Amino acid sequence: MNIRNLFRKKDIASIVAEFDRSEALHTTGGLVRNLTLRDLTSLGIAAVIGAGIFSTIGNASAAGGPAVSLLFVFTAVACAFSAMCYAQFASTVPVSGSAYTYAYTSFGELIAWIIGWDLLMEYCIGNIAVAISWSDYLTSFLSGFNLNIPLYLTMDYLSASRGHSAVTELLTQGKTLADASPALQDAYRAWQMAPSFGPIRVVADIPALLITILITYLVYVGIKESKRTANLLVLLKLLVILMVIVVGAFYVQPANWSPFAPNGISGVLKGVSAVFFAYIGFDAISTTAEECTNPQRDLPKAMIYALIICTFLYVTITLVLTGMVPYTELGIGDPLAYVFERLNLNVLSGIVAFSAVIAMTSVLLVFQIGQPRIWMTMSRDGLLPRFFSKIHPKYKTPYFATIVSGMVVGIPALFMNLTEVTDLTSIGTLFAFVLVCGGILLIDHDQARPPGTKGFRVPYYNSKFILPLLIITGILLALYFNPVGVKHFFSSSDGTNAGWDVVKHRLPLYGFFIVCLVMTYYAFTKNLSLIPVLGLLTNLYLMTELGITNWSRFLMWLALGLIIYFSYSYRHSKLNYSTTNNNSDSATSAKIS
Repeated sequence: MNIRNLFRKKDIASIVAEFDRSEALHTTGGLVRNLTLRDLTSLGIAAVIGAGIFSTIGNASAAGGPAVSLLFVFTAVACAFSAMCYAQFASTVPVSGSAYTYAYTSFGELIAWIIGWDLLMEYCIGNIAVAISWSDYLTSFLSGFNLNIPLYLTMDYLSASRGHSAVTELLTQGKTLADASPALQDAYRAWQMAPSFGPIRVVADIPALLITILITYLVYVGIKESKRTANLLVLLKLLVILMVIVVGAFYVQPANWSPFAPNGISGVLKGVSAVFFAYIGFDAISTTAEECTNPQRDLPKAMIYALIICTFLYVTITLVLTGMVPYTELGIGDPLAYVFERLNLNVLSGIVAFSAVIAMTSVLLVFQIGQPRIWMTMSRDGLLPRFFSKIHPKYKTPYFATIVSGMVVGIPALFMNLTEVTDLTSIGTLFAFVLVCGGILLIDHDQARPPGTKGFRVPYYNSKFILPLLIITGILLALYFNPVGVKHFFSSSDGTNAGWDVVKHRLPLYGFFIVCLVMTYYAFTKNLSLIPVLGLLTNLYLMTELGITNWSRFLMWLALGLIIYFSYSYRHSKLNYSTTNNNSDSATSAKIS
């Protein structure tokens, strides 16, 4: 194995030339280009306005108060750095594959495989979590009309089993069912009521499976049908959100905004993970590059438009919610419905609950559009078996990859509760953002844009002096606002030397500071572009906030991916065949001469 072959790259000029010749392919079995700027912007909004605005925004507001609205702005700025880098790649490399394809042109094949494998995990776990949440929202909405589905048909097997065991232990201690939490009570009842076949209980989340089947069918039959559905769902939920803002504004009491940041910066930053999760998905539209009428023009605009619109909505709705009721009351799963219910506006509360179901449907739709296109692109390059890239002769979609994507989401959602690993979605997305930002630095340095290519480019600002100044400012702010935390950076809370149990949780943060030093050096010596550098560092910092447990799981997933790469993908890569053929031609020429 030649080590250099691990980092063989796809040439941007060749990709663009192949893209320009691909019109004939679209009439003989390729994907169909019919997504406009409006469609792409709608898909971006569909992916971003989901669980974040209907659930996680409440816990973030409860921890940080009204000042969480500023956290949405900060996170949006961090995402904007990544969005601009995505936009340049989408404009320069107008093909499907998202961050996987971008890494192939900048870092090389091994890194491309790693990010592709990471994206498969991100989309899969994210979609399972969305399907389970959709089921919860639906059953809650139906219960408001006294339509109660049996608990054992709306709960996953794992939650019911664990809940039954936990309640049984309480009962053996002399306590009653009432001493358990409502969630544990539901799990216990579901297990008790479930029919059984011998030792096996029939407990399954049927709504999660059914919505996955429905969405998979929409994605299977065509991008045109998918975009129409997404556009309709986005229109409906935007109307509901605007209704919440307009009606809620009449019930805002400015006194609820004081104090603006009751728990200080530390309280606001507790919502970083939840707030960032709200923005996950804007990059999903880049997977549809080959189905856009004008990807080089429309993809960059759609990403920026979606980010701006969603940020405005998040900030506005946060201010309205924290103005309507005290922030301390918002630490619940359905804050939008709650504030209207508290004000005895039950009709509006029901409308909001229904719109949450719509919102989750649109998120699942966009993610299910993106996932099979990642499989398809990796298959085209030979890194996955060929059948993943087969296009349906009638519907013009990657049908086999779509079916597999539906199965890897629907079946686990039926039986499993992935709450313990949902942060892997965040860490996977952030990792993709880091590599995309780093990829812009590489292609701007190593590869010139092909002659005649037009499109978006990240504005260039020299980071030579700005980056060191920003890092020093960040350190000073940390010393000022959290001197205790900085003091204990290398020690435990009692001032003694930190043992491994303490240090291991800080390893990601130590690594972040090392990367900061390295980037500062290269910024000073190579005059790096500021925006990609800031995107890389801000996303890497957010990764450090997700804890060593998530890092460990993430690294284990990547290790599994490397096993598959070296056992299959390396040998079947199309670039491997071209390299082998070139070497054979060179050897033949040498013999002849």
